[in-house]
Amino acid sequence: MSLFALAAHAQAQHVDGHSPYPDTSYTTWSAFVNTRKTHSEIQIVPELKSKAVVEKRNLEYIPAGGKYIRWIDAFYPAGKRGKKHPAIVIIHGGGWRSGNRTQHYPLAQHLAARGYVCFTPSYALSTYAQYPVAIYDLKEALRWVIQHADKYQVDTSKITVLGFSAGGELAAFLGTTVDNPKFLGPPNKLKILKPVPIQAVVDIDGTLSFTHPETGEGDDSKKISAATYWLGYSKKDSLALWNEASPLTYVGPHTPPTLFINSGVARMHAGRNHFIKVLDQYHIYSEVKTFENAPHSFCLFDPWFQPTVNYIDDFLKRVFK
Repeated sequence: MSLFALAAHAQAQHVDGHSPYPDTSYTTWSAFVNTRKTHSEIQIVPELKSKAVVEKRNLEYIPAGGKYIRWIDAFYPAGKRGKKHPAIVIIHGGGWRSGNRTQHYPLAQHLAARGYVCFTPSYALSTYAQYPVAIYDLKEALRWVIQHADKYQVDTSKITVLGFSAGGELAAFLGTTVDNPKFLGPPNKLKILKPVPIQAVVDIDGTLSFTHPETGEGDDSKKISAATYWLGYSKKDSLALWNEASPLTYVGPHTPPTLFINSGVARMHAGRNHFIKVLDQYHIYSEVKTFENAPHSFCLFDPWFQPTVNYIDDFLKRVFK
């Protein structure tokens, strides 16, 4: 954390969101029940059962024991070994506090059926640890993917980070901070940690800035917001920290090509246009796909799921051609 941010914290009130119990408030079912009030036609996307996809679930990528074990699942094309495939690390949403990697098993399966090796990692939520531990976890997940590239036939020159909602913010953050020494991992391990190249980012309805005027994060008037729990301080108490945690702060000449897939909820992509303006400045390819009038959790449901898969596949084919 920067000295400026630390100085700001000296007079700030820390918000403790830790809990011995997981937060299960955001699940596919709860999102379905809430969303069908306004979109009665939606259907939950079932898992794909296909002989074309091989699965390895519940693998440990941080085998630290106790509560801190971090899990990852692998979904990859069946068939003869030898051919390398692009990899996609899929990060779940849930306000940095809830949600579960299993929510994106269908997405991982459908993309694996199209020739990608997909990984769905868990990471530290704010009930257990606050920012930037989730960043450290996910960078370790990327290192695990590199270490196991041969086993899962990964082309390490074609690695994508993809995320939904809070996961989209995290994916964009990972993509913009690849070489930033502050975010490689815990300070006591920095000397032994190396950056993992990321060649593409897919942000599905994830904010690009916690401080942009469009953002919905930071309103603690009725209840503590998800970002306040994750960052540990309210926006008014530590604006510097909220800026530090925003992908928009770091976008620059080394940011990978980026696909934004958005709902009709504008606050969920706060800072996107400013982000793209920087990408354009450096001639970095980007795309925006918007489902007008779609709810925030659109990617979990039909009729938006299959078009989402198509957008991802088409974008990555262009980037990796």
